[in-house]
Amino acid sequence: MNGQKRRITAADIARLAGVSRSAVSRAFTEGAYLDAAKKTRILEASEELGYRPNALAASLQGAGSNLVAIFVGDMPNHYDKEVATALINGLNIAGKWPIVIGGSGEPAQSAIQNVLCYPLESMILRSGSLGADVVSSCLKLGIPVISSGRIVEGPTVDNICLRNSEAMAKLTRLLLEQGRKKFAYLSGPEAYWSTGERFRGFEAALGEANLLPVATLFGDYSVQSGYDAVKSLALTGEIDALVCANDAMAIGALMYLRENGVDVPADIAVTGFDDSSMASWPSIGLTTVHNPIGSLVEGTIDLLSKRQADPDSPGRTKWIDAELVLRTTH
Repeated sequence: MNGQKRRITAADIARLAGVSRSAVSRAFTEGAYLDAAKKTRILEASEELGYRPNALAASLQGAGSNLVAIFVGDMPNHYDKEVATALINGLNIAGKWPIVIGGSGEPAQSAIQNVLCYPLESMILRSGSLGADVVSSCLKLGIPVISSGRIVEGPTVDNICLRNSEAMAKLTRLLLEQGRKKFAYLSGPEAYWSTGERFRGFEAALGEANLLPVATLFGDYSVQSGYDAVKSLALTGEIDALVCANDAMAIGALMYLRENGVDVPADIAVTGFDDSSMASWPSIGLTTVHNPIGSLVEGTIDLLSKRQADPDSPGRTKWIDAELVLRTTH
């Protein structure tokens, strides 16, 4: 014996209430008919013994499980954590039970394969570096997939994504209109879909002005990588604008520049992308692109609802528009 208390079952409730097991089942099934007096005895017995129906067992008998897996990856910056929190809250409000999987590499792949053993209503993919084999595994099992933040091709895969390229082009044009001409770009990991999209927008806007970037730097979307990337660049007089692929790297870059007496924005404009909560702090005041978390969560819940209503419908793609947020670093 390990001392663990045995889970109370429907049979225990039936014995205490003096009813059949099927009556206990009907008492907890919405819309099922049951004599009012029997239902009262069952609910009182359940309260006394601390009984709750086994939702997973019910899902195997045809009821919805309400289980939704979310793969969030490594979440290298604060914005990713804000999105994950909002998505979990949104799913809770919608009556779903999120199962969150993080990390990368083999442990993450193993965790995903294990969670596929459960009767999931959907798999939401938030990480931009996840392999296509995960999508394939889900579809073979009949588990709907929602890709959040990148476009994944598949006959029934739903996507929700920001118009990254257009937003970055709009931000770059703002700096060009200010008279900035010597641009450096701080990019993220190549494995992320948003990385390429944001750089394409930046490059296209510079091309319209017949300009090329003076330098292209690379980070991993974290604050530290932004700090280190700018530290490695000889800045004196070479650039007058640093466009960063996300807020975290821009904040790291700002830290280094201010520590070394560079006047932002008089000497160098610095911009981010996402509009994380830190970007609005008075000590930072980062000019950035608003990547609306509310629209992302609402759109994801809507896609989930429509997929449940029509499981075999073609994949849908929702596009989210972004707006510039002008603060003090441009």
